[in-house]
Amino acid sequence: MHERAAASDETLPVIDMAPLFRSDAVDEQRQVAEAIRAACRRHGFFFLTGHGVAPALLAELEAVSRRFFALPQEAKMAIPMAKGGPAWRGYFPVGQELTSGKPDIKEGLYFGSELLPEHPRVADGWPLHGANLWPAEPPEMREIVLRYMAAVSGAAQTLLRGVAMALGLPADYFQTAYTAEPTVLFRIFHYPATAPEGIDASESWSVGEHTDYGLLTLLAQDESGGLQVKSQGRWIAVPPLPGTLVCNIGDMLDLLTGGWFCSTPHRVDNQSGRDRLSFPLFFDPDFAAEMCRLPAGNLADAAGYEAGGGDRWDGADLQAFEGTYGDYLMGKVSKVFPELGRRVL
Repeated sequence: MHERAAASDETLPVIDMAPLFRSDAVDEQRQVAEAIRAACRRHGFFFLTGHGVAPALLAELEAVSRRFFALPQEAKMAIPMAKGGPAWRGYFPVGQELTSGKPDIKEGLYFGSELLPEHPRVADGWPLHGANLWPAEPPEMREIVLRYMAAVSGAAQTLLRGVAMALGLPADYFQTAYTAEPTVLFRIFHYPATAPEGIDASESWSVGEHTDYGLLTLLAQDESGGLQVKSQGRWIAVPPLPGTLVCNIGDMLDLLTGGWFCSTPHRVDNQSGRDRLSFPLFFDPDFAAEMCRLPAGNLADAAGYEAGGGDRWDGADLQAFEGTYGDYLMGKVSKVFPELGRRVL
């Protein structure tokens, strides 16, 4: 039986990123950067306000998502991920996604940047590049998802200015070096109130312990809760705060900073007795970007900078990785869907 998290009084910090959108708010931006630095050093997670994503847009996304997941299974299976091929898009049913080798108690939709067949990377057959699979019902999902992805991607690109400043780098460092053409992956996850037949809830999680792969994840979640973060050696709950997005840093920011900013393990345990929805958008480096540690001299202005994080939760030596972000990402996703990976990648 898997361990249930004990209650914790600790809460994640709340950071107002609104000054990062304003060119005349230099002092306020510096304060935001300091808050980001403290949050990334302690938790690797924080709540965001002032992100510019309209509450009405999120409400539209939640409504259309609930309509999709309420469809009969055969209707959802009209757009299976196998049909998406190397673009790695579409629907998967409960139990088909693995985290740490065990099936998660969730179903979901995978989306990414909408690229036409004539895009050079699509034409050349790059994996994880291409068109999305859109359900016939509800028909408005395409327009709502694309609007949401654009809004959250804009917030993430702006937030990276604050992250760069937190590291003593020029504000446009990440956009210039890594995210001029970012890898943007978006998921809509549905966690049933109870585990379906065939999955032992005592052995599986809604989502098992893991870290995210890229730079930043911006997450919207419904009111059900269930997200847990392993911070300072203990699990703490991350209940939803109205109007906020949850941000966490991924493995590539850990790698770039030599472990000074650590990607934090997290998991989901839906004990609400209700269906749960979550909406993570992964804003990551260019698929072709070479990943290597930032020169220490570039980080000289980051207060207290000293490379070298602790041992990772999974025993992996992240700092030993060499290659592109695409190399790293493909090594990860093929483990999440091993059978799909064998067939299409």
